[in-house]
Amino acid sequence: MPAIRNISVGLPVKDGHVLVLAGRDHSVGADFHRAIGGGIEFGERADDALRREFMEELGVSLVGSGLLAVCENIFTYEGEPGHEIAHIFAVVCAELDAVPLDAELHVLDEGSPVRWVPIDDLRDGVRPLYPAGALEALCALIGADA
Repeated sequence: MPAIRNISVGLPVKDGHVLVLAGRDHSVGADFHRAIGGGIEFGERADDALRREFMEELGVSLVGSGLLAVCENIFTYEGEPGHEIAHIFAVVCAELDAVPLDAELHVLDEGSPVRWVPIDDLRDGVRPLYPAGALEALCALIGADA
């Protein structure tokens, strides 16, 4: 039986943009954005997992973080069911603040593209932001409606 996965993800915000991973579900031909982060290991606190994931995935140290929401995400990806409990954080990172808005980064361990996306583009719903609840947490952070 599949397990529920606990994850920590972060939302770096800069000048009306958020830094997210660009993904594609090839089984249905759908593009999406995903908050940066990953699994929480046994005995690890959610905020420590967040810091570890940003170091592993982008090679950066977070200056600060604040929990925005904890959301349940039940989904299908590449034809397989998934179930996550997502701890969604606002993050502050001087290294990422220095990255230009037109830059494209890549996740160090798997190569997925990471880029700054205008928050207004996420609210149009054409390319959704995952995990579930991340867009609402982001809009609450910036004081806008989802």
